[in-house]
Amino acid sequence: MKIFEEEIHLGNQSALHSLDEIAVTKYHWKTVITAGMGFFTDAYDLFIIGTVTAILTPIWHLNTVQLSLLNSTALLAAVLGAIIFGRLMDKLGRKKMYGIEVLLLVVGAVLSAFSMNFTQLLIFRFIVGLGVGGDYPTSSVITAEYANRKDRGRLVTLVFAMQGIGLVIGPAIAAALLSTGLSHAIIWRLMLGIGAIPAASVIYLRRKIAESPRYSFHVQGDQAQTAQTIKLVTGESVDALSNAVTTKRHSIWQRTYLKRLIGTAGSWFLIDIVFYGNGVSSQLLMKNLLPHSSLIQTTLVSTLIFLIAALPGYYVAAAFMDRIGRKKIQWIGFSIMALMYGLISLAPSITKVPMLFLLVYAIGFFFVEFGPNTTTFLYPAELYPTDIRGIGHGLSASGGKLGAFVAAFLFPPLLKSIGLSHLMGILSIIAILGVGLTMLLPEPKQRALEELNEQLGEPSAMNSSHMQKSIS
Repeated sequence: MKIFEEEIHLGNQSALHSLDEIAVTKYHWKTVITAGMGFFTDAYDLFIIGTVTAILTPIWHLNTVQLSLLNSTALLAAVLGAIIFGRLMDKLGRKKMYGIEVLLLVVGAVLSAFSMNFTQLLIFRFIVGLGVGGDYPTSSVITAEYANRKDRGRLVTLVFAMQGIGLVIGPAIAAALLSTGLSHAIIWRLMLGIGAIPAASVIYLRRKIAESPRYSFHVQGDQAQTAQTIKLVTGESVDALSNAVTTKRHSIWQRTYLKRLIGTAGSWFLIDIVFYGNGVSSQLLMKNLLPHSSLIQTTLVSTLIFLIAALPGYYVAAAFMDRIGRKKIQWIGFSIMALMYGLISLAPSITKVPMLFLLVYAIGFFFVEFGPNTTTFLYPAELYPTDIRGIGHGLSASGGKLGAFVAAFLFPPLLKSIGLSHLMGILSIIAILGVGLTMLLPEPKQRALEELNEQLGEPSAMNSSHMQKSIS
């Protein structure tokens, strides 16, 4: 009987093993594109608000508190959205939740475009934020659970890299609309409404995607669905699987996973303070640096910095993620950020020379992307067992969005009260803390998700004691 159990155990490992060892297929790329379009929308929706509020401030006579709330409310909602969707995708399945989050993005964007006052826009931006938050755990986890072992880091990072495209296209659309001569009262509505288009384009694809084979095997215990999905991905038939078993034994609050959660959520919290504080407040930063420039000029400067410095960072990270590793990329990124922001703080005269400031700022921005902004999205999709992977990622992402909310809410008044150089000093300290938290995390590059489960001291989903139930 024991030998028979081991044979079944190895057969199941072999079936899932084929997912890890196969080369990247068309189905992988379809998953990346389907997931990535959501992140294009997330980035567009989150960062276009900085330009929108710059336009609305004189129209609606916004005060500093109202400005901060509009810049940050979607981020606060994303905290809630990430936790809700992360929990539900573990409980109900990846497939059942996938597509609902982008539907929220569509509804929120359209309603935002028709807002008649500050309160309405605040409510509708909250809906957008729920969708954004939900997109983080669903897209990352699904891509990771489909990915092969050697390319998992690259594939998940490429999904997140669509954020970079959205961050370029958003300001470009804003600049194009501002140059048309249309009334600003119309332009801000167009900016918000356009965000519904890319999200709507992938609702159907997301609703039709097959259930993650790891979820169907480890959690649902559905051997037929698992075999069918593996064949869909690999193109090869799978030998008969034994009855898979559900694994409801893990808790995110177990000591092992709690330590990982502190590392993943904490480092994400810190990087998003830097990233979203700079991004959402980019108009204020540029206006502070270039006080005599017009709105369209500061928008173009912000876009140019991101295009030259930050966007390449996403794709360099994707290229090296499975070679250098997540941990090294993350701590190097935090370290260079600390150095660059510290330089600006300790030599405040740099802010008086726009070109020099922009050079130092751009180097820091590159290592945000070739660094913790990409790794914090990838790490939580790898470090938790299948039955708590959604909530592990959701809580980590919510930590990030909480940091983003804090930054977007506090950056405008801080910039006004303490100045740019002191603000950069705070960011430098935050980056140093990020290096410390990174040390809590292991290196999962090129290792199977099931192998990571077992090494964490937890029995795998194919534990022989469970197998006894399936064959007795």
